[in-house]
Amino acid sequence: MSPSRPSITDAPLSEVDPEVAAAITAEVGRQRDTLEMIASENFAPRAVLEAQGSVLTNKYAEGYPGRRYYGGCEHVDVVENLARDRATQLFGAFHANVQPHSGAQANAAVMAAMMQPGDTLMGLSLAHGGHLTHGMKLNVSGKLYDIAPYEVDPETLVLDMDKVREQAVAAQPKVIVAGWSAYPRQLDFEAFRSIADEVGATLWVDMAHFAGLVAAGLHPNPVPHADITTSTVHKTLAGPRSGVILTTEEWKKKVDSNVFPGQQGGPLMHAIAAKAVAFKIAASQEFRERQERTLEGARILAERLTASDVTEAGVSVLTGGTDVHLVLVDLRESELDGKQAEDLLHEVGITVNRNAVPFDPRPPMVTSGLRIGTPALATRGFGAAEFEEVADIIATALKPGPDVAALRARVDKLAADFPLYEGLENW
Repeated sequence: MSPSRPSITDAPLSEVDPEVAAAITAEVGRQRDTLEMIASENFAPRAVLEAQGSVLTNKYAEGYPGRRYYGGCEHVDVVENLARDRATQLFGAFHANVQPHSGAQANAAVMAAMMQPGDTLMGLSLAHGGHLTHGMKLNVSGKLYDIAPYEVDPETLVLDMDKVREQAVAAQPKVIVAGWSAYPRQLDFEAFRSIADEVGATLWVDMAHFAGLVAAGLHPNPVPHADITTSTVHKTLAGPRSGVILTTEEWKKKVDSNVFPGQQGGPLMHAIAAKAVAFKIAASQEFRERQERTLEGARILAERLTASDVTEAGVSVLTGGTDVHLVLVDLRESELDGKQAEDLLHEVGITVNRNAVPFDPRPPMVTSGLRIGTPALATRGFGAAEFEEVADIIATALKPGPDVAALRARVDKLAADFPLYEGLENW
């Protein structure tokens, strides 16, 4: 008689851990019943969720396809090769490493491949829209490397590439990183390439925020200009929370060895499967159409927040508009600070994040701005009419004396009209 298998192996989550199950159920409800407008968040498709929740989570696979340090990798090799091939085809890259667990780990591996501790890295200042992995002093990038941050022009609040060049000539960086987490305009990758060549620097582009726009052909592709390009897969790409690195032939071997064994051990094969699915979806016409609505929604939002009734309340939009999927709201002349505005919109049922504006007089936990993004609502199905409605809700909320209950009712209708993850409980 064979021994009985422990019942806990086959028991559902609701029985094994009702506390975690309840928290997940509550989060599903929050996502369904509110409007997600954090620029770095999105809704992963069902197929991505299924891949990430698969039995591939059980498999150790240190190494790379065909060169593993564990047996039994014949099926996960197929998955990783699919992810690599799809990523290179999607972005026109020579090579893709799909093992980074996150964008931050992808960036750490790239810096380790390109630099030695003490070398100079030149990146956009965190206070002016850069990412913390581009040299923030408390991040490993700021601790290991000498940072020469560049900033936006104080008048236009956009990058002046002549000034970036002057700084690069003075600083002589080993690496220049072009990328951002809160900047509403496209970058001039050709100019960055020219500057890097002039000073003998390696050019790294971090396209974590706008990779989905690039995949859809709606944003300039940095890959032909960069030595190495990194990205997350979960923002505009709407895949699993994870990272990817795209390289030229020259950097392939060095980057791979700095991911494994340099930064990580066994890759998360379930996440890599989900990346493969996300890259396949990103090559579709449906995905391109969604990215078109993402950009349209951001433009509609920027236009509404620059209308006279809003500007009279001291609210403005940095750079006067947007070329990408997000809008940066400047509240320095408003009665609200960033935290108050974030909390107010939360009451209304819209989730955004407070964000510093360049030359912000307030501390980082308060800030004088908001970062508002449209990718998640475009994924949910919003078109021009819905974005006009949500833009008006936000504009009304940021003016003095808003009727929070009335605005919440309008949000509730939008959420009800565009249901999210229908039938998820039975998947």
